[in-house]
Amino acid sequence: MDDGWRVQLEPHEVALLRGGPRAAVTVAVVDLYLRGAVDAGPAGTVRARRSEPGTATTALPPLAEAVRWTLDEEPLGIRKLTRHPDVRLAVALMRIPLAEDGLLRYPLLGPTRAARRRVRLLRELHPLPASRRGLTAEDRLLAVALHDVAALRVLLPRFALRAGLVERVEVADKGMLKHSRRDGRGGSGGGMAYYCGGGGGGGGSD
Repeated sequence: MDDGWRVQLEPHEVALLRGGPRAAVTVAVVDLYLRGAVDAGPAGTVRARRSEPGTATTALPPLAEAVRWTLDEEPLGIRKLTRHPDVRLAVALMRIPLAEDGLLRYPLLGPTRAARRRVRLLRELHPLPASRRGLTAEDRLLAVALHDVAALRVLLPRFALRAGLVERVEVADKGMLKHSRRDGRGGSGGGMAYYCGGGGGGGGSD
């Protein structure tokens, strides 16, 4: 096909082309979460869930498999998980066919113009969902691959926040803070603080 487009790319491949290794690992974590294989761990980490003996497991993409085995050792945050040697190897192996198809360029393995164009087209074809209603697991993975944090906040707000996939950011309302100081009611705590990343009010579960 044109532009090195061999077959339909998997969500973790799309994420790698769009945002690099961390984006690809994030999609792998979400894939495992949707399969019930991982959950949020302590202090913004991801932990493996123990499966019952004899439970049948479906085949995983190699990157998700590497992430799962890595998390079997200990809970990890997304940054340390991305840097783990086994996960880095899985990402490196995933890059080979993408580079052979002309979607990653040598030697730095950044996305080519064809890859950026393809990701842009996919984003146009699959805009950010307004909610998770009616979406399949594959739809959710592709949304996260294409839209990253924005999709996580819509589709998996609680898990993403608890697992450290999105950051809890304190944002001060500077206008209100200035007004409070001006009329003498604010003091050091006069600003309104909002915590973003929890998916808008915390209503409903993932």
